[in-house]
Amino acid sequence: MLIDTHSHIYEPEFDADRDQAVARAKEAGVELMLLPAIDAQSDARMFATCCAYPDITLPMMGLHPTSVNDNPQWRAELDRVERYLANPPQGIARFCGVGEIGLDFYWSSDFVAEQREAFAAQVELAISRNLPVAIHTRSAWRQMCDVVRSFAGRGARGVFHAFSDSAECYRELRRYGDFLFGIGGVVTFKKSEVAAVVREMDINDVVLETDCPYLTPVPYRGTRNESSYVGLVCDKVAEIKGVSSEEVAAVTTANAKRMFGV
Repeated sequence: MLIDTHSHIYEPEFDADRDQAVARAKEAGVELMLLPAIDAQSDARMFATCCAYPDITLPMMGLHPTSVNDNPQWRAELDRVERYLANPPQGIARFCGVGEIGLDFYWSSDFVAEQREAFAAQVELAISRNLPVAIHTRSAWRQMCDVVRSFAGRGARGVFHAFSDSAECYRELRRYGDFLFGIGGVVTFKKSEVAAVVREMDINDVVLETDCPYLTPVPYRGTRNESSYVGLVCDKVAEIKGVSSEEVAAVTTANAKRMFGV
């Protein structure tokens, strides 16, 4: 059995065939999809999806870093995150983590201070509620290391979603707390540098993800990603590590269940 630790199956790209996509995930051995939040505009879609498929979905709650950019209401959105974590909406039993949070300077470097403040505030919130975080990082790995270092020894834990930096960065981040590293479709790309890093990773530090509808693995690259494809990621990780797919599935699923309290 597999867990997709990062799925946006609630996004509009699945509106035409969400039932079928969920069915395909189940047929592919996916027992659970963890759904990270983005912002207030997508909350309703995420909640509705979790209510429609309670046997296979678990939500998180957080504010995505790019939703801080050009958003004069971003502090109000942080208040929304805190309120929902304290009192989940009707139909939602609990949130399994605080996410998707982090730093993303790919599109703009004009909101570095705001993103760092939002990220740190949500890590504090996760620590206070004993929840893991799902951390998004793009064009900001050095800054991410700096922020996470400041929380070392305070109980911060979680997953670095779509990890894409060096083995040295992996080892540094691992020192700062109980952190796992999300590996997705990029590891299957022909010229992927992630594969070389996975080779140096301890499999006990790895969880699997799709980030669907994005980052589709080979051989479906260029089309919409979906949670059923997490098995392709599992197979590639197994190939890189020189072990069976069954072993990778068992270990990464156990890692995810431990981290997210499933």
